[in-house]
Amino acid sequence: MTDHTDSNNDPAAGSTPEIGSNLGSLGSGLTLDAPASDEAPSADAAPTVRTAQPADKHGWWWGLGRRKSSVARVRIRPASGDAKSGVRIQITRKQFKTVEDYFSHERDRTDAIAALKLTGTFDNVEVVARLNGGGTTGQAGALLLGISRALVNYDPKFDGPLREAGYLTRDDREVERKKYGQAGARRRFQFSKR
Repeated sequence: MTDHTDSNNDPAAGSTPEIGSNLGSLGSGLTLDAPASDEAPSADAAPTVRTAQPADKHGWWWGLGRRKSSVARVRIRPASGDAKSGVRIQITRKQFKTVEDYFSHERDRTDAIAALKLTGTFDNVEVVARLNGGGTTGQAGALLLGISRALVNYDPKFDGPLREAGYLTRDDREVERKKYGQAGARRRFQFSKR
């Protein structure tokens, strides 16, 4: 019987190997201990700060929001004396509705203006939105995302509070498709033994 002793496994050698010590290099030539780039990031490097985007030629800042199959194209600008502050939804070229008239559920009304209430700009900006597709819940979620993105383009200091509240993240949940041989996405047809 041969004695297979190795200096790494011999307790008399003075040091015991650490778990994962053999994982220092991979077979493809990559090493786990080496930094990914030649230059390590410095601790005093300042995070990138967003700058305000200029308004378009008519003085609007734009934001696009999506939720389910709904799309909201939102534009905002500072409210002037003759313009109405608040949120207006454009139905046709000259016909508008308020959020209270457009959404029948209180939950949808609250969702639509949540970003303006959080940033304290509800009475200071004029918001015009065009909504397409989906139902009222999807349109309210799309409007929330569109207003949030337009506010960040208008003033980048709103990025932190809106991101912490989750208003700048698109809700990517979609309806699962119906499967063949089933009554719905998960629902099966009723089983009959006879």
